[in-house]
Amino acid sequence: MFHRLLVANRGEVAVRIAKAARELGIQVVCSISAADKGASFTQHFDEIVVLGPSAARDSYLRADLVVQAALQTRCSAVHPGWGFLAEKARFAYLCAQHGLTFVGPSPQVMECMGRKAPAKAAMRAAGVSVIPGSVGLLETLEEALACARTTGYPVILKADAGGGGKGMRRCDDEAALRLAWPSATAEAQAAFGSPALYLERYLEGGRHVEVQLLCDQFGGAVHLFERDCSVQRNHQKLIEESPCALLDENQRAALGARAADAARSIGYLGAGTIEFLRAADGSLYFMEMNTRLQVEHCVTEMVTGVDIVKEQLRIAAGHKLSFIQAQVTRQGHAIEVRINAEDPAHGFRPSPGRLERFDLAMDQGPGRVRVDTHLKAGESVSPHYDSLLAKVIAHGQDRTQCIETMLRALRASRIEGVKTTLPLFLAVLDHSDFRAHRYDTRAIPGWPPAAAPHSAAR
Repeated sequence: MFHRLLVANRGEVAVRIAKAARELGIQVVCSISAADKGASFTQHFDEIVVLGPSAARDSYLRADLVVQAALQTRCSAVHPGWGFLAEKARFAYLCAQHGLTFVGPSPQVMECMGRKAPAKAAMRAAGVSVIPGSVGLLETLEEALACARTTGYPVILKADAGGGGKGMRRCDDEAALRLAWPSATAEAQAAFGSPALYLERYLEGGRHVEVQLLCDQFGGAVHLFERDCSVQRNHQKLIEESPCALLDENQRAALGARAADAARSIGYLGAGTIEFLRAADGSLYFMEMNTRLQVEHCVTEMVTGVDIVKEQLRIAAGHKLSFIQAQVTRQGHAIEVRINAEDPAHGFRPSPGRLERFDLAMDQGPGRVRVDTHLKAGESVSPHYDSLLAKVIAHGQDRTQCIETMLRALRASRIEGVKTTLPLFLAVLDHSDFRAHRYDTRAIPGWPPAAAPHSAAR
């Protein structure tokens, strides 16, 4: 096992990694920006290195400075968490060049799965269904138009190097495609440094279902079942849960096995997630693979009892998976909500500021509640970074008990000083459409409240 580990991240994920590493007897170092100097989350580390100024581009996104920090603090491994450098193949290459173990897959696999076109090709080769559309990248508008005529409208343009909804455009006809092409390429270039686009058939009424995977270097590959992440805003997840109630046990087992086999076929290493779109007819299509730890990994931990971060670290240190597929079991139901410093009543406007009160309820039996956070009352929410304040994860014997446990926890929580997404979650979780699964990725069930009566008609 590693002696010292550098966590190349901040906030809640940095605390989560530090906790797992300490339980494995690993000393932990954290590289931070000047803005985070003195933040309470830094108290979870044996050593802190300030990379640079507050702006992420001058600190958290500086791969060279992170590697230098790891070497200077005698670390032998680097955990990137999520966001920032977590899916940057160049960073993984740089770690390897300097003798540092990157806690994640190989740079080659990251490069392949980080681009949508080669990722789809790899999944096709592994026997996984992909959404109908262009086989490769589209060089010109004319190619896109020809592909759309074959695929059939509506279609959606997506950035090859994209994520978070950037560079995506739905087109219902040829005129819309002609109009969307230049703006989509420009946005992709600005956001990801590449204008490359591909096209897919737009599947309406879809649900976002993803499979959590763990793979070691000895050919071991297991799935930890699936999560339903269909409650989204502009392709950003808001609520995640496991299991997906729309799958029966046979479908669940088949999907997990298919995803694990696909990960094994590309030589995947560590923790990763393959994301699928479940069409209205029940068909499941590959969307993308996230080659890192995900924000919602806690949901899976609650239903399986597996510490995914510990397994990540063990795998990176050259150990075999500590269990086989037959030993993975699922108990009950779990739901996670992401409490952000945003005002959902005003277009999710960011709400940085001082946390005058920050009390998150945990003991809400008969279910269980887990809170992952890096903040405490009196601290400030920085405008420089992600607005996540905490993740609240509830577990119950079934989905109904889980929802009630979560509602009790959220109703008993008190956050003052900044606007948060708490009102949204209280509305959604208590809404009949959410409870009856009458929703998809297009709209948030029960939000805004005035629109709730119309949602059942979709």
